[in-house]
Amino acid sequence: MREFTLAIAGATGAVGEKMAQVLQEKKIRPTKIMMLAASRSAGKIKRFYDQDVIIELLDENSFKGVDFALFSAGGDVSRQFSPIAAKSGAVVIDNSSAFRMDDDVPLVVPEVNPEDAFKHKGIIANPNCSTIQMVVVLKPIHDAFGIKRVVVSTYQSVSGTGWKAVLELRSQVEKIMKNEPLDPPKVYPRQIAFNVLPQIDGFLENGYTREEMKMVNETRKIMHVPDMRITATTVRVPVYFSHSESVNLELERHATPKDIAEVLESAPGVKVMDDFVNNRYPTNLDATETDLSYVGRIRQDFSIENGINLWIVSDNLRKGAATNAVQIMELFLKD
Repeated sequence: MREFTLAIAGATGAVGEKMAQVLQEKKIRPTKIMMLAASRSAGKIKRFYDQDVIIELLDENSFKGVDFALFSAGGDVSRQFSPIAAKSGAVVIDNSSAFRMDDDVPLVVPEVNPEDAFKHKGIIANPNCSTIQMVVVLKPIHDAFGIKRVVVSTYQSVSGTGWKAVLELRSQVEKIMKNEPLDPPKVYPRQIAFNVLPQIDGFLENGYTREEMKMVNETRKIMHVPDMRITATTVRVPVYFSHSESVNLELERHATPKDIAEVLESAPGVKVMDDFVNNRYPTNLDATETDLSYVGRIRQDFSIENGINLWIVSDNLRKGAATNAVQIMELFLKD
């Protein structure tokens, strides 16, 4: 593996910290690593392999000599600094939604469309977490049987919003159990503890949320099927880690649940966990701290011709964000 300098922008956030963890697990060791963050975190120390790395202030001079820049610092930061990093010569892999739908920016999931990464003009976009875990499963099914329509409902954990959301859920649960009054919610518009919120991100004029339309538009772009019929309902649930999805497919050609399972068992990044007789199906606890999309509850949809139902679970901080970004970088390190 070649020598390279790596910068992580947003190194102290939930995804930034997970990026550093994944790099070490994969034994990817940059020649030099720079951990960048806002002024409130600058000067802190993070352990990376056997060295202490001082968190540096993210600014326009941060990317001189950097080969790869992994961004997970929010859309506003990405829009400001990603072009600067790219102009400095770095390949930017951005985890925000800032560039995902730009025509000149590849939107990449390595198990699905790795070739798109090499068409970049300095910036590569990391898709939305709920999109990533779904397209890893949809791609092999589409290749084998064709997909006419997708209906997806998500059950997304609070860590998708960041550490503040995890702490808000924890605080609410603790206070409810102690019969103490709750503080007004700050992260979500409504109480999340012991509750389910059918809203992720803001609402659009069409009644869908931004998260729902991200899943529609990003799936079409990643799979190169611009007219694929997709509808989504995204829901926040009081779970700390990993997202779950109920996916209903209408296929071009008939396939049995056994046919689907056989295709998915040989698909990269997918693990079939489907044995209803023994109550074996994927849950959040199965997926957390792994890099796979787990699939179960594979069954026929008898209400439509060529219908299939699936249940998909994946760790949103890992495969849904940090791991996918690192895997994109690996494409270049191996090339």
